[in-house]
Amino acid sequence: MEIYILFGTFVFLLLIGTPVAFCLGVSSLATALYMGMPPLIVFQRLNSGVSVFALMAIPFFIYAGVLMVRGDIARRLVALAGSWVGSFRGGLGQVNIVASVLFGGVSGSAAADASAIGGLMIPQMKDKGYDVDYAVNVTVVSSIIALMLPPSHNLIIYSISGGGRISIADLFTAGIIPGLILALSLMIAAWFVAKRRDYPTDPFPGFRIMGSLFVSAVPGLILIAIIFGGVRSGVFTASESSCVAVVYALLVTVLAYRSLSWAAFVEATFAAVRTTAMVLLVIGCAAAFGWLLAFLRVPASLVAFLQGVSENPLIILLMINIVLLILGTFMDMSPLIVITTPIFLPVAMAFGVDPVHFGIIMILNLGIGLCTPPVGAVLFVGCAVGQIPVWQVVRTIWPFYLAAIATLLLVTYVPALSLWLPQLFR
Repeated sequence: MEIYILFGTFVFLLLIGTPVAFCLGVSSLATALYMGMPPLIVFQRLNSGVSVFALMAIPFFIYAGVLMVRGDIARRLVALAGSWVGSFRGGLGQVNIVASVLFGGVSGSAAADASAIGGLMIPQMKDKGYDVDYAVNVTVVSSIIALMLPPSHNLIIYSISGGGRISIADLFTAGIIPGLILALSLMIAAWFVAKRRDYPTDPFPGFRIMGSLFVSAVPGLILIAIIFGGVRSGVFTASESSCVAVVYALLVTVLAYRSLSWAAFVEATFAAVRTTAMVLLVIGCAAAFGWLLAFLRVPASLVAFLQGVSENPLIILLMINIVLLILGTFMDMSPLIVITTPIFLPVAMAFGVDPVHFGIIMILNLGIGLCTPPVGAVLFVGCAVGQIPVWQVVRTIWPFYLAAIATLLLVTYVPALSLWLPQLFR
C-alpha cells in the first residue's frame, strides 16, 4: 500500500499539471504520513539531498554556459564548423551538427545548445532555401550531443543520484566517443535527407579562412580543454573546474571578445540563478522520494522481478531502455535521472553492467526524450526558434530519431565504446 500511495500520488499530481518538484515532495510526505513517520524526516532527506559538495559544480557550469551563450561564443563556433563541413551535401545542416559538438563541449546543456545554435543556424538555413522543418529537426536532435560531453551537469546529477561513488571524471570521459558517434550518425541522416530534398552546399572557403576562423574560436575552445583536462588529470575537482570555467568565461567574453555588456551579464546571472534553483529543488525533493524507494525495497523487488523474466543482461538492458524511452516522453530529464537512477542502477549492476556504462546509456536515452512530444523541452525550444508548429516538425523528424536510437543500441550493447577511454586515461 505504501508503494501505491507513493507512485499513485506522484502520477496523479503529474497528470493535473503540478510541477515535478512538488509532485516528488508531496508524494513523499503523503507516504511518510501514512507510514506513521514524522514529517520532519522528509525535510531532512530533502536537505541532505542538496547538501552535497559535488552539487556545487552544477550552478557554476550552468552559469558558465549561460555566459558563453550571451558572449558571442556560439557565433564563432558556428563559423568554424562551417569552414569544416559546409561543403558537404546539405552543408548548413552538417554545420549545425558539428557546431553542436563544439558548443556542447562549452555549455554542456541541450537547451542552451538548441537556443544558441538554433538562433544562429535556423534563420540562415531558411534564407538559403532549406525547409524550416529540416532546420529545426537537425537543431533539436543534435543538441542532445551536449549531454554526452563535459561539462554536462546531467552526468554530475547521475553521479550524485548513484550515491556519489561514480567518478565524474570517468563519466566525462566515457561520454566523448558515444557523443561523437551520435554526431556522425546524425550527419549521415542529415546527408540522406539533404540529398533527397536536393539541398545546396557551400563552397570550400580555403585553408587560410579556415585558419583565421580557428584562431578566432580558440579562446572558447580552450574552455573545453580546461574543464576536461583539469578534471581528468586531477588538477582540480569537478566543483573547482566549474568555478574556473565561470572565471574563464568572464575573461573571454569581457576581455578577449568584448561581447558581454553589463545588461547581458546581469541577464545571464539571473537566468543561471533561476535554472539552478529549479534544478536543486527537483534534486532535493527527489532525494526524499529516492530514500523512500530504498526504504520500501523497490529496487530489490524490481531486480527479483526482472530475474524472473530473464537472466540475459541483453534482454534486461533492452527492457530498461524501453521503459526509459517511454518515461522520457512524459517527464523532463533532470528529475527522471534522480528518480530512476536509484531504481535501475542496482538492477543493471546486478546483471554485471558497469555503472559508468549505464550512466551513458541513461543520459543518451533520456536525451532522446527531450526531443519527443508531449513534454520534449528541447523540441519546444527548437520549434519556438523556428516559428513552426510541433506537429509539423514531428512528421519529418523520424530519420534523426532512427539515427539516435541506432546510436543508443550501439552504445548499450558495445560497452567498450563507453569504457575504453576512461580505462585509457585512468
